[in-house]
Amino acid sequence: MGIRPKEHHYEVRVRWTGNTGSGTASYRGYERSHEVEAQGKPVLLGSADPSFRGDESCWNPEELLVAALAQCHMLSYFAVAAMAGVNVLDYRDSATAVMVTNPGGSGQFTRVTLHPQVLVAEESMIETATSLHVKAGELCFIARSVNFPVEHEPVVRARS
Repeated sequence: MGIRPKEHHYEVRVRWTGNTGSGTASYRGYERSHEVEAQGKPVLLGSADPSFRGDESCWNPEELLVAALAQCHMLSYFAVAAMAGVNVLDYRDSATAVMVTNPGGSGQFTRVTLHPQVLVAEESMIETATSLHVKAGELCFIARSVNFPVEHEPVVRARS
């Protein structure tokens, strides 16, 4: 009898707020605005990417996916860094992604690249801190769940 994996459950609610009076009677006749909610958290205002008639001032699903990958990698990285004795003092990422659309209207992400900028406490930690991005990528739940590559281009420096 093996150990069973532990299940974690999540609930998110999405509510369309973009009905301008005639629903989706025409492609140009409705807004893509919506709200994303989870119990006890602030509401995220969402829309489509501006390329798809969305509001650029709101989060779109594509940005949220890239943000989830960047957040998950960062949190996985902190865990492996702490276990390896690497003291991370600052972490920033400017993640980029490529999504292609197909002639029939479908599309998919082909790549996400994370660009972590990491500051560690001591110069002796730089090599280990750099190598830990591989382990963090292997542990990240979100990266393990997508069918496209999630690449890492870290820059690690030590506090001067």
